[in-house]
Amino acid sequence: QVQLQESGGGLVQAGGSLRLSCAASIRTFSTYTLGWFRQAPGKEREFVVVITSSGSTYYANSVKGRFAISRDNAENTVWLQMNNLKPEDTAVYYCAAKWYSGNYYYVRAREYEYWGQGTQVTVSS
Repeated sequence: QVQLQESGGGLVQAGGSLRLSCAASIRTFSTYTLGWFRQAPGKEREFVVVITSSGSTYYANSVKGRFAISRDNAENTVWLQMNNLKPEDTAVYYCAAKWYSGNYYYVRAREYEYWGQGTQVTVSS
């Protein structure tokens, strides 16, 4: 059974930084594509960033240059470093995993098989 556990959310002022972590209980973690999504109240879940098994990344335009994703296959962990946070970044952030080791960038939530429970990020102005 695959489980994903996010941590690191919280309240931060605009311009501040947070680092989210997602620990995965996956035996073959290196063969998974990992993504971060977010969902604000009253809005649909939206794509933030994806990292392939080889470490290639693709970012949503709204976070490009401010957020950075990384993974450590030995630690079964993926991180999301968020800098220069804005009030519009406020949302519940979800880690997602898809069993796929190619280089295609999956950006739709419905394409991911496993999800964490989410962690709240609130950015005050």
